[in-house]
Amino acid sequence: SNEALSTWTNKNWLKSRFHFSFAEYSNPKNSNFGVLRVMNDDLVQPKRGFGTHPHREMEICTYVVEGELTHQDSMGTKETLGRGSIQFMTAGTGVEHSEHNLHPTNPLRFIQMWIVPSRRGLKPNYGSMSGKDVDMKDKWAHLVSDVNSQAKTPVKINQDVNMYASELSGGKSVEFAIEKGRQAYFLCMEGKVQVTSSTVNESLQRHDAAEVVGPATLKLDADQTEGAHLLYMEMAGSGQDSRYA
Repeated sequence: SNEALSTWTNKNWLKSRFHFSFAEYSNPKNSNFGVLRVMNDDLVQPKRGFGTHPHREMEICTYVVEGELTHQDSMGTKETLGRGSIQFMTAGTGVEHSEHNLHPTNPLRFIQMWIVPSRRGLKPNYGSMSGKDVDMKDKWAHLVSDVNSQAKTPVKINQDVNMYASELSGGKSVEFAIEKGRQAYFLCMEGKVQVTSSTVNESLQRHDAAEVVGPATLKLDADQTEGAHLLYMEMAGSGQDSRYA
């Protein structure tokens, strides 16, 4: 497990896990992984949420793990997204938004990632894709890519990153390869997964994360009973050490 890379905070209506320095969690040695500045794992109680607040100069991607996320912003967007959905915001020169769990009884859990943009002063933008339109059963779904890449993904952002997600049934497996000069931040969102390579044999469970620096090829075997719900963000290498390689 990777408890050292992240920390929990708990407020009355919100339980958050910060993978990098954020809010009351401050660790100068753990402020980012390449261009990935923030990864927060937020669990929001029913009928609660984040009121309207501003963002600037950041690419923000949000993945819904469970429940329903209702987003509203200063660009006129209002929508509710369920499990497996992905949304993005180019904050650019400035945007305000709110995020709420309007359901009367069910919790909401989402992973929010802040990525440093390739340039400043971008025009604010928003987009999303419903989880109903994404096929990630027992394979990787490529959800996010660079606006300058040829990849066909539902979300395009202003940075050289790729995000993938997968829902593995019990006993199923997938692989992922990270090329030399690239790195990835990997998260087990639900279930359990065995991670193996020529040098690694580690078990990750719900909330565990791993940093991978290429070149590396890893095989991921989902737990026979629980399966596994997985996500990783791949990007240019930054010279940081690998947790697994």
